Amino acid sequence: MPQTETPGTEVVPRTRLRWWTELPLILLVYGCYSAGRLLARGDVSSAVDHGLAILRLEKALHLNAEHPLNRLFTREPWLGVPADFWYASLHYLVTPALLIWLFRARAEHYRRARTWLMTSTFIGLIGFTLLPTCPPRLLSAGHGFVDTMAHYSSYGWWGGEASAPRGMGGMTNQYAAMPSLHVGWALWCGVMLWRHGGTRVAKILGVLYPLGTALVVMGTANHYFLDAVAGVAVMGVGLLLAPRVMRVLDLVRDRLFPRRTPVTDTAGSPIVSAGCQTSAGERIPRQRESRLDAGAEPDASPSDAGEGAAAPAR
Repeated sequence: MPQTETPGTEVVPRTRLRWWTELPLILLVYGCYSAGRLLARGDVSSAVDHGLAILRLEKALHLNAEHPLNRLFTREPWLGVPADFWYASLHYLVTPALLIWLFRARAEHYRRARTWLMTSTFIGLIGFTLLPTCPPRLLSAGHGFVDTMAHYSSYGWWGGEASAPRGMGGMTNQYAAMPSLHVGWALWCGVMLWRHGGTRVAKILGVLYPLGTALVVMGTANHYFLDAVAGVAVMGVGLLLAPRVMRVLDLVRDRLFPRRTPVTDTAGSPIVSAGCQTSAGERIPRQRESRLDAGAEPDASPSDAGEGAAAPAR
């Protein structure tokens, strides 16, 4: 027996996400992130002081993994060159690719994942603004770091002054080291692969990609170890805030674009077409009345004839 819904209690389906609305949203968030990095350059001397403070704290806690990794990547080109390509390219490729894959193949998880990523990105932007930090590669040579991207710049598309296309190094904020969103975005990618990849290979990549990125950002002297830790912490806070952000966005959307609800009469039955309901045996409203007005009795049969009807001639 087919199930029917109680009139007036129909559930309005959630608006389906469309790529032509999602793409501008993502580009807007990335544009805000890039513009914010440029606007939040901060004072260079303060950025250097922050970088040195982080380095002293790591040495006090025996967490200084940057120096041995940086010496290894500088000494071995077969490690240093791929690491520079990894740092300069993969976050531009892997993160958007996984967003597109989630949108097409895991649509039920896409909205939450996208909101998590964007919320964390904005939190990272706040960190760049409040705590401009000089990366290890820009400290004076006496601190023992080598900028591997400048060292191997002849191998790649980036310039010697920054991890940006040649001639565009001045258009980037090189003091946006804390937190490391390279590590944060890589962690997001790893979680997506682990949870939604569906294969053992995807799970392995979900573990290796964020771990590899953490080693790369330190080995290329672009981030401190604590920058990577802060990137993980930012993603954790973003994950906790994502449900609340979605609720706020839903409230704003409902205020701006209210949904229409079915109108019901006092008896609880839906009113259709201003009271022109159809009754049994009708395909259009008042079909039976029009037949009666025309003098045709509906569903007439021989048994419906009166007893006084004339008998057929013999």
